[in-house]
Amino acid sequence: MAKALMILGTHSNAGKSLMVAAFCRLFARRGYRVAPFKAQNISNNAGVTAAGAEIGRAQIVQAAAAGIEPHADMNPLLLKPEGDRRSQIVLNGRVWGHIDAHNWRQHKGPLWDEVRAAYDRLATRYDLIILEGAGSPAEINLKDADIVNLRMARHANAPCLLVGDIDRGGVFAALAGTMLLLDPHERAQIKGFLINKFRGDATLLGNALDDLQQKAYGVPTLGVVPFIPDLRIADEDAVVLDTRVLPAAAQSYIAVVQLPHIANFDDFTPLANAGVDVRYVREASEIAGALAVVLPGTKATLADLQWLRERGLDTAILGARANGVAVVGICGGFQMLGRTLADPLGIETSEKTTAAGLGLLCVETRFSPQKETHQTRMLRADGMELSGYEIHMGETSLDADATPFATIVERGGNVVRVPDGAISADQKVWGTYMHGLFANAAFRQQWLAELGCAEDSATERQDDYERLADALEASIHWPQLMQILDMQEEMQ
Repeated sequence: MAKALMILGTHSNAGKSLMVAAFCRLFARRGYRVAPFKAQNISNNAGVTAAGAEIGRAQIVQAAAAGIEPHADMNPLLLKPEGDRRSQIVLNGRVWGHIDAHNWRQHKGPLWDEVRAAYDRLATRYDLIILEGAGSPAEINLKDADIVNLRMARHANAPCLLVGDIDRGGVFAALAGTMLLLDPHERAQIKGFLINKFRGDATLLGNALDDLQQKAYGVPTLGVVPFIPDLRIADEDAVVLDTRVLPAAAQSYIAVVQLPHIANFDDFTPLANAGVDVRYVREASEIAGALAVVLPGTKATLADLQWLRERGLDTAILGARANGVAVVGICGGFQMLGRTLADPLGIETSEKTTAAGLGLLCVETRFSPQKETHQTRMLRADGMELSGYEIHMGETSLDADATPFATIVERGGNVVRVPDGAISADQKVWGTYMHGLFANAAFRQQWLAELGCAEDSATERQDDYERLADALEASIHWPQLMQILDMQEEMQ
């Protein structure tokens, strides 16, 4: 069985996902067969493996850092929130059912069995597994039902590193406070701290690390990882969108509507990485001045469409369209751009079973229980080839005189010929089910040129996985880490 290391955090967005990616790249470039693992993800930011399995985007990113293909065993349990109290369960890459706040504990037994089985399969194929925790291991109201943090570490026999984010402030209290709330046998699993996102000279910390070790049950700090600016690696949680500050003014920007149940928001990371000002907006007034308005994917299309109308965003989008602004819809956003949406079987559990769309595309959508998850290749009418992936539970039909956005020519490795999406006669309004569209450089550059917005050539940088791994390697005390892992080789 593989060796294992678990990365825990003092809270969500402390940097666990990035640290796992960094460790995956570091050990991979030293010749180890390394893979990521997260027992349970709670996120609407998902992707699709070559086998058509749906897993968290973070594990897809981490697999890329390790130089391997993603697999459902890397994230056996994915919970996709559909509201404040209800989530869809994706188990081993396929829809399994739903849970709510009241029935989670009755499901955790069989789900825990599946999680352990997935890990055990993965551990037979690799030398080292880097496990990622979720949230905090010290949530005292949730610990008895936790299957992703310290319980998972015990199953994997994985020593744990606890990551704290110093950029937020209060990192020492967060690290020591986490240890305080753990039971003695749980504290024994924490072998070291990592302080993440430090700006400035680490010598300014003085004796703080020694004081922390003394006050936090003798746990040493293995490294102080610097803040890495302009890191082009997708975030796992949509919570990061709430922490981004919009510029006071902008000459031109692309407005992405930050829907309450936004999914796959990393669809737009390639635009931001290309130097484009991408602004996540929630108010009608924020659309004024945009070069384009994008409706992203969502896990609750009907509910988010109603939210859109309650905030007057529908009127603002239609007004922008009337003024010649481009309007784009991805997946659920594409469905919203059509004339009608029907959910007679209550797939989305919304109060409404039908709703009028924005009417910008001549299409109609009907939700169905069958979830489509595929890696996809499409061909546009101009001959441009596009690759990406699909995750959706609706089927959209086009009017006889409507024009598809593109034609799917390969789906899940099978040759097909199926129309996808729709595009208006003036090419200004279009929608598609394909996620990952803007990662296609030729298409992205062409669309930006049509908007009168060029990519910033200065954004070309070295491989960001290497930047991340280099920063971690320079910061961590490797002999101590290798001793913790009971591995003989030391990093050079």
